[in-house]
Amino acid sequence: MCAACGHRAAFHRLPLFALTGPSGGGKSTVGPELARRLSGEVVVLEQDVLWTGGLRDDVDGHPRFRSTWLRMAAMIHQSGRPVVLCGTVVPPEFEPLPERVFFADIHYLALVAEPEVLTRRLRARPAWRGWDEPRIAEMLEFTEWLRREAAGMSPPVELFDTTEASLTESVDHVERWVRRGLAAHRASEAVRVGAD
Repeated sequence: MCAACGHRAAFHRLPLFALTGPSGGGKSTVGPELARRLSGEVVVLEQDVLWTGGLRDDVDGHPRFRSTWLRMAAMIHQSGRPVVLCGTVVPPEFEPLPERVFFADIHYLALVAEPEVLTRRLRARPAWRGWDEPRIAEMLEFTEWLRREAAGMSPPVELFDTTEASLTESVDHVERWVRRGLAAHRASEAVRVGAD
């Protein structure tokens, strides 16, 4: 509703699915396969495609970048299709933003792996991606912090360890997580409509 004139318009408030975790956890590998599996049901997007120019703000949490993605996801939701957003993010970076109001819920699932596996995966990346030893160490610290804090965040971040999981097992897990969130949203909507 417009605060100035009172005009009302229908607006879909769907759940947003944040597929997160450290670099090397498997997000960019799982995302394309998930998109194929859930084609026509959800839209799977990679956050890094907008990590550029004016959106690469230096403020902690990168609020300009985060807000842009929330606005884009909210507009895609108006087609009736929920968004799975792949990229490293944690609840304190999304939840306080004004754009958070556009979503019924934001669900967080982090793909993680053991330190030696993450290190090996990151070292195997092409040199132009800039994964030197200090940057790898920083990512390992983030992973340790995420494992320690995930359950206590608001909302909590679910973890899935890809250390020994195959691609199929990882995609299966993420697909079940998305479908579970969609089913919960449909159930809550049915209750809300029934109460109206």
